[in-house]
Amino acid sequence: MKWTDSLEIAIALAEKHPDVDPQYVNFVDLHRWVCELPGFSDDPKRSGEKILEAIQMAWIDEVK
Repeated sequence: MKWTDSLEIAIALAEKHPDVDPQYVNFVDLHRWVCELPGFSDDPKRSGEKILEAIQMAWIDEVK
């Protein structure tokens, strides 16, 4: 997975953290959790606020 795979990342996060409400996750934790996902292989420094926001929005949509 790469940073641009926001839907795939969102699905993986929803499965790994089922009891978390994604709308209340801060970007520091979100960044760490994405980097810790099995299969994630992108450079941690390549993310930014826009990418993390897209992942968070996809995760929110995924749990609804």
